[in-house]
Amino acid sequence: MSSQDEQFPAAAAAAPEPVAASADEGMTWWYRWLCRIAGVVGGVSCAFAGLWNCVTINPLNIAAGVWMMLNAFILFLCEAPFCCQFIEFANAVSARADRLRAWQKAAFYCGMAVFPIMLSLTLTTLFGNAIAFATGVLYGLSALGKKGDAISYARIHQQQKQMDEEKLTGTLEGEA
Repeated sequence: MSSQDEQFPAAAAAAPEPVAASADEGMTWWYRWLCRIAGVVGGVSCAFAGLWNCVTINPLNIAAGVWMMLNAFILFLCEAPFCCQFIEFANAVSARADRLRAWQKAAFYCGMAVFPIMLSLTLTTLFGNAIAFATGVLYGLSALGKKGDAISYARIHQQQKQMDEEKLTGTLEGEA
């Protein structure tokens, strides 16, 4: 136990351990790693494309490039905090990002990737933000959930068909 836990044992015992939202949503381990790897690769592509975008005299290109490098930093903070060990709050930000639901990460990453494209629509911004946007799409797909099996869909379709037939016969009997 640390000295703070010894001073405040009730607070240490009452503090629940945070549970990752991605584990609750049923993401498999390989899909979680795919999303993380896509986030890191998206961060690298944003960083290089943002740096390349800043080598110009157009102020909108410079603003888009700076925003892309900020996107890369945020992607590294959220998806690979070990890359930012020199920053004190990196693990706290990563833990908070892990507690977000998949649809929240999807909206954040996609919105974050679209903004520089709206600032300056060039091939550099499109290709630089494509993988960051794809990371958001991957998280969005995981938020949709697993696809159902054909047997349950057939059963639901059969029940709907049976209900429609009962409604149809009920209205015909009511007319007679």
